[in-house]
Amino acid sequence: MVAAGVCLEEYRGENDQRRSLETVAGGAARPMDTGGQSARRLERRWAPRYAFRATVEIEWGSAVLRASTCDISSNGMFIESPDTLWIGAGFTARIALDHPVKVDCFVKRVEPGRGMGVVVTLSEPQNQKQYHELLASLSRTAT
Repeated sequence: MVAAGVCLEEYRGENDQRRSLETVAGGAARPMDTGGQSARRLERRWAPRYAFRATVEIEWGSAVLRASTCDISSNGMFIESPDTLWIGAGFTARIALDHPVKVDCFVKRVEPGRGMGVVVTLSEPQNQKQYHELLASLSRTAT
């Protein structure tokens, strides 16, 4: 674990060497493997996704749930949590980085017991800037 609850991961690259890709945001990134996913699912995703682990605080009504990201893209992310909301539910989340990023989320897909895929919208300019800087950092590290 590093500051702000962000986990670092190691993975095996194409040449099977162990590598760790730490981003300037304090997380870890790698390109996503799409090998066992259906063609229909692949067609719907147009934005590059990056494996990214960070703690997320979900503000839903008066409750605050803790979860973690699994992957992230310019238009959404997958949040791992045994307690999921329903498709269409909206909530605010804070991605725990050195400077937390506040995002508005809407649930698009639920995997019971595993987590939920969400669409992300960024209403505040400062959060837009931080989110896009995070993605740029992940993009540079994944190449």
